[in-house]
Amino acid sequence: MNNPITQFEEHVRQNVSELGKDDDLRRDAIRFVENSARKNYSYNFSSLGQPIIQYPQDMVAMQELIWTVRPDLIIETGIAHGGSLVMNAAMLTLLDYCDCVESGDVLNPAEPQRKVLGIDIDIREHNRAAVEAHPMSNRIEMLQGSSVADEIVRQVTERASGFECILVCLDSNHTHDHVLAELHAYAPLVTRSSYCIVFDTIIEDVPAEMFPDRQWGPGDNPKTAVHEFLKTHAEFEIDHDLDAKLLISVAPNGYLRRIA
Repeated sequence: MNNPITQFEEHVRQNVSELGKDDDLRRDAIRFVENSARKNYSYNFSSLGQPIIQYPQDMVAMQELIWTVRPDLIIETGIAHGGSLVMNAAMLTLLDYCDCVESGDVLNPAEPQRKVLGIDIDIREHNRAAVEAHPMSNRIEMLQGSSVADEIVRQVTERASGFECILVCLDSNHTHDHVLAELHAYAPLVTRSSYCIVFDTIIEDVPAEMFPDRQWGPGDNPKTAVHEFLKTHAEFEIDHDLDAKLLISVAPNGYLRRIA
């Protein structure tokens, strides 16, 4: 008898494969992101009470990846209101709980095993206070400074040394040079089969007029940095299946899986 779970999983694989071939649907998805971004659509969502400034599809992708990869450290550049820190810390709490259920150990909330490390050049006091007051705060550490400054990179590298499975999210300054520097600094910390996720690669696919007061735009953005980085880093590959599954995302070509 065929396993219904296996059958469903195969159906999903076939569905994602067909979605990846649908150029019209992909263009429709980009148009949706473009038009909804003009209305600040991503500002409408929160995670456990904290504004997250992400598209729901990318939020779902993050929880899927965290569940699959099971990282014990998530490094994030760009904090804003801290919603992503909180969401990821909650997922890590769930992983610790599930590990305890499987092992028969007792979960000690005061001594969390898994952690989230956030870096931002300007952590505003009201955002820091909100994160520090959140129930997930004991899993979260924040560093203030440029994510590509030597001292910050050194501190992050030191903190990462005690962890076995690391996932990285890059979502700060979106210029080509800055993101490429972040990739060189933090992608080496990503462990095999985990991910380095580069947000806002969608900038390459939408009109330059959307960024009148920004340093970045088409030709100078996270996606151009990703493609430049991959020219010399065959240990990473773009997860095109995830792109096809999401369709609506601010990170097309930005989900980088470490394969070696």
